[in-house]
Amino acid sequence: MTTEFPAEIESLRATLANIVAVTHPDELRAKIAELSQKATAPDLWDDQDAAQAITSELSYAQSELERVETMADRIDDLEAMVELASEEADDREALLEEAADDLRKIRQSLNDLEIKTLLSGEYDERSAVVTIRAGAGGVDAADFAEMLLRMYLRWAERNGYATKVMDTSYAEEAGLKSTTFEVNAPYAYGTLSVEAGTHRLVRISPFDNQGRRHTSFAAVEVIPLIETTDHIEIPDSELKVDVFRSSGPGGQSVNTTDSAVRMTHLPTGIVVSMQNEKSQIQNRAAAMKVLQSRLLALRHEEELAEKKALAGDVKASWGDQMRSYVLQPHQMVKDLRTGWESGNTNAVFDGEIDDFIAAGIRWRKDQQHENN
Repeated sequence: MTTEFPAEIESLRATLANIVAVTHPDELRAKIAELSQKATAPDLWDDQDAAQAITSELSYAQSELERVETMADRIDDLEAMVELASEEADDREALLEEAADDLRKIRQSLNDLEIKTLLSGEYDERSAVVTIRAGAGGVDAADFAEMLLRMYLRWAERNGYATKVMDTSYAEEAGLKSTTFEVNAPYAYGTLSVEAGTHRLVRISPFDNQGRRHTSFAAVEVIPLIETTDHIEIPDSELKVDVFRSSGPGGQSVNTTDSAVRMTHLPTGIVVSMQNEKSQIQNRAAAMKVLQSRLLALRHEEELAEKKALAGDVKASWGDQMRSYVLQPHQMVKDLRTGWESGNTNAVFDGEIDDFIAAGIRWRKDQQHENN
């Protein structure tokens, strides 16, 4: 068994070398020094949004550098353990078993690091704004939209990412018509953007008293969060703003004042609703931020479409009906783009979707290489 380890360890070191070449640890150290200086400024928390962005970016950079720097030590320790196993007859099997476990963990850590190196898009470093909308399928679709919201919030919680639900439109019987939430973490957009598209659920409907199987759909939209440097100017003449009372499940009122805001961008027809903040001013500011983010994403899509037209690329968008969640007659979640699948549907709906996301990121990179 020890004869297998040298080749495995050599492979780990080669992968780490590729990651270091892309990660640029020296640049990370310089970035950490700059952010650390900003984080110690006495007026840092005068602007809470800016302060949170700085501290979050600093924490992420420190974590990434530590992961890269400690990986070489972990590989060295693994090699030492294998050498010790070859010398210790009494504990040989136990040491080899421990080495095999460490090898598996190191390989997984390197895989996670390698995925990050594939996120090199213009907005990949941004936080994300995710909108889920119930599609065809009636009450089952609304229930499915709520299941997906829980799935993504649990995924973010597992990864230690801050989230904020910004707007929720409840369906009459159960579930959600739509919901919008932020995931505030570096590379949240690049990571979650592969989740955009149409999701399909097949199950015995809990809302069908005859116990029939139903198919329902939900759409997931992922856009990068706007930043102050993006300069998306929206004249007041292009906006229509309506105010109304916030409501809870089943249409029940949860607010006695007109604090909810619906903002329509007249030239594009984009509509953004916000009702989860306490005041109309806060909801208006949140709606403007999401509207600017959607206009930024629209501008980026138009640029990409123009480039594809110039290149003669007539392939359809990759995001349509990208994943199926089948609960009956068998249990299976399958990504229709990458072929990645899992038979543990409960775990997937509980937020264990990292493998699906990693496969999606690799698949997208392959598609980009083919189109270039």
